[in-house]
Amino acid sequence: MIGDTRPSWHLHRYLQGSANLFEENRLLKVAIAGLFGITAVLGTVIYTSNQNTRTVIVPFGADGDLYVTGNKPSEAYLRAITFNIVGLVGTYSAYSADRQFQELLRIAHPSAYNGLRDSLNRLLDELGNNPTLSIATYIRGDQPVTWTGSEILVPVEKVRVIGGVIRKFRGNLRIRYALENGRFWLTALQEENFSADIR
Repeated sequence: MIGDTRPSWHLHRYLQGSANLFEENRLLKVAIAGLFGITAVLGTVIYTSNQNTRTVIVPFGADGDLYVTGNKPSEAYLRAITFNIVGLVGTYSAYSADRQFQELLRIAHPSAYNGLRDSLNRLLDELGNNPTLSIATYIRGDQPVTWTGSEILVPVEKVRVIGGVIRKFRGNLRIRYALENGRFWLTALQEENFSADIR
């Protein structure tokens, strides 16, 4: 009260309505924040479950645990793909190389396709100039094959035969790869530290 005058009921109702509106806005803000939190949690759960989805790949005649979980392959899958790549790119002759290289290019990543095709075409040109040339490549058993999330390092022995002359070399084949949506992509092939095997 101010003096003998009582406060106006209109002002009292206005102040009471403003307080209620403020409370409703605060509750609305809490509800919106809660919805955003629930959405974030559900999104995380869905993303995690997608990453842990297992794609089972079992080629005809294969055995072992060949699978990709999210973008992480099993060891058996990496061993199988390594064996296939070494066979396709490492053991060939003038009669088989073109078909093998075409098969290899089917798993080449689109970003690396042109570079891999050009390097394989150079090998085909070499075979065209030397039709008696043949190459056999074996994974060495005395050294381990190692891998990371993006590359495989394979110790190999290469036997080169041309015109009846045999030469042996030892070195490493570095296979770079990427996994996208459970699919294996070849991104690069590189021979390293090759030297004549003197025995």
